Amino acid sequence: MKIIICGAGQVGWHIARHLAGERNDVTIIDTNAELIRRATDALDVQGVTGFASHPDVLDRAGARDADLIIAATYSDEVNMVTCQVAHSVFQVPRKIARLRSSAYLDAIYSDLYRTDHLPIDVVISPEREVARAALQRLSAPSTFDAETFLNGRVHLLGIALDPDSPVLNTPLRQLDEMFSSLSAIVAGVRRGGKLFAPEPGDQLFDGDQIYVFTLSQDVPRTLEIFGKPAARQESVVIIGAGNVGLEVAKALEASPERVRVKVIERDRSRAEDAADALSRTIVLNGDGLAAELLEEAAVPRADAVLAVTDDDKTNILAAVRAKQAGAKLVISLVNDPTLMSLMDTLEIDAFINPRASTVSTILRHIRHGRVRDIYSIGDAEAEVIEAQVLSTSPIAGRPIRDIDFPEGALLGAVLKRDRVVKPTGDLRIEEGDIIIIFALAKDVPEVERLLQVSIDFF
Repeated sequence: MKIIICGAGQVGWHIARHLAGERNDVTIIDTNAELIRRATDALDVQGVTGFASHPDVLDRAGARDADLIIAATYSDEVNMVTCQVAHSVFQVPRKIARLRSSAYLDAIYSDLYRTDHLPIDVVISPEREVARAALQRLSAPSTFDAETFLNGRVHLLGIALDPDSPVLNTPLRQLDEMFSSLSAIVAGVRRGGKLFAPEPGDQLFDGDQIYVFTLSQDVPRTLEIFGKPAARQESVVIIGAGNVGLEVAKALEASPERVRVKVIERDRSRAEDAADALSRTIVLNGDGLAAELLEEAAVPRADAVLAVTDDDKTNILAAVRAKQAGAKLVISLVNDPTLMSLMDTLEIDAFINPRASTVSTILRHIRHGRVRDIYSIGDAEAEVIEAQVLSTSPIAGRPIRDIDFPEGALLGAVLKRDRVVKPTGDLRIEEGDIIIIFALAKDVPEVERLLQVSIDFF
């Protein structure tokens, strides 16, 4: 399949890495020749330097026979015009655009632009994706990562194991025997910075970061068994009233749990806009790093503090200061992947990576076959794939123990008709079943082969 990616920033680069690694014909466009050089040196892609919205640049990139275009530059206007040119001049079948401005998004979601005058098949909003990720983190406060599958029936929890965790030094096989009625399955373990899919005989150790699949009703018990008792969020402080902070505050206001929310915003105009947009939330104008203001916002007694300004360093410092002040949970928005290794050292409980959220969403929209959902783990280290089993799949009609899954892949859950089943060796996978697979990045192509799917139109 021929794909053009417009924008060689972090999102464009990682999308190109995914798609090129799966043997697609990928061309990446950017005005920055150095970014293009880096992409073509590191990836199996072609590069074109120029404005993605210019017809001659798209023509040089091969738009005449492209199957898909992903417009992910830093400019909303360039992304929209690129999709328009790709449609009107080159008749590119599918177009995905990343848009940030709430003005455009509100208009698009109200169907104002859903005409042939601005043909965009899928709109991706990084801010809304990040807000969704933040709400997921807040819903599971003792985890560093959280996502749901099968329409919320299965949860993926990222849990950092502490010295007092009751599961340490116990083989996973033995855990299954001890808690046979529990749906939890440890699908991934990060140890010493390296992520791997564990074997039944592997043990868990202090400092491990694990990824666990469990049923929604088993989440509290799963957290307790792994040493992370569930806690209810009653008060949340948000530092930053930009698009992300405002989206999260609005969602918390609408929550039936009646969470008490306070927002801190340094820019007075933005703080006033946030106060007008929110009804029950207290908005404070001031520096989120100031100890006096953190005290006024009751940060020392807060159940969670979410730092989501547009500056990584501010977010990290605000999270550290909030933790030192006594906040139970601190979450930081971090764009720069090189800073993420500092989270544990600085005792920041969880971070949100906008690039990972956006990449996961884009991949979700361009997978073919019966793939229903995609979630990117860490720095694109692994993927969780939710897919329906086709009759042509090599795994259809076979018990799990007879399926030759790659070493870095592990089955997390199976939906049979309307019942979620814990995978066991004698469970037979049938056509129509929906399965959830954790797969290291290097093993994703083999998993796709087993599922009989490939990258293609949604």
